Amino acid sequence: MQSSNKFVWHILARMRGNMRRAAILFSGRKDRAQQNRGVLPPGQRPQDILAVLLLTVGIAVVAFDIPTYPWLRSLPGEYRSAFRSVTDFGKADWILISTGLTCLALLAQEAGRYSFRLRMAIGSLFTYAAFIFYSVAATGLIAIVFKWSLGRARPKLYEEVGPVRFDFLAFDGTYTSFPSGHSTTVAALATALAFIFPAYRWLIVVGAFWLAFSRVMVGAHYPSDVIAGTLLGMTFTFFTVRAMARRRIGFHMTSTGKIVPNMNARSARACCRAVWQVMRGQRGADRIVPPVEEQERTQI
Repeated sequence: MQSSNKFVWHILARMRGNMRRAAILFSGRKDRAQQNRGVLPPGQRPQDILAVLLLTVGIAVVAFDIPTYPWLRSLPGEYRSAFRSVTDFGKADWILISTGLTCLALLAQEAGRYSFRLRMAIGSLFTYAAFIFYSVAATGLIAIVFKWSLGRARPKLYEEVGPVRFDFLAFDGTYTSFPSGHSTTVAALATALAFIFPAYRWLIVVGAFWLAFSRVMVGAHYPSDVIAGTLLGMTFTFFTVRAMARRRIGFHMTSTGKIVPNMNARSARACCRAVWQVMRGQRGADRIVPPVEEQERTQI
């Protein structure tokens, strides 16, 4: 029992140490962020994004929200059943649990003793998992604040109160339609994955579109709710990845201002190959320490 307690405390101490080193690393990038502070191009400025939000949500409220509910009722029930089977992939719980546990497991590793490729794999995986966790969690909290504050009636109350009924601070679950929390989560996750895996960007976008659209098809939200949630998730995640790129944490900016991941496809394949070889026992995990460094470590 005592040995197990010592092991747990040893792991917790290692996690605290790794977190402290990560905090020092990130705080040391503030000067670099100031140097890379550039003027946002048109289309990425907050006022431009607000204009897009007002335009798209306004058009959706006027042109799409009113006929959506009657149109859904005219469709065969199989349509709603098919979309209901995939719509829960837009929930934040499985994303937060998987990325959160990944970060905790990596923090518990003594990465310093591993080979170069393994250290690179651990550092990149932790950075990107933490990025996804933060984006999904933060946008989810923002969406919850808007949902419970604005109090828009859900589509199931369409026949009673209509499509544009708002009851501010109602604190009623049936009045939490705007914006769509699922769409916010899907957009945040898709935007993060699109920056991490730029080669699969269009596939990720298409998959995210159908997941967000499923909220309309199952009758949980109006189109304007989905559009607002999507813009919220995309915008917050974009500015998060831009802040990381300015500090060269996980991403960096090219000379043209494009944001790309620090780990390119070639390095990613090399890291995956190294991890696979270690798992199969084809190579050791520990790095080779030069004799001089090993002697100094022994003397210390």
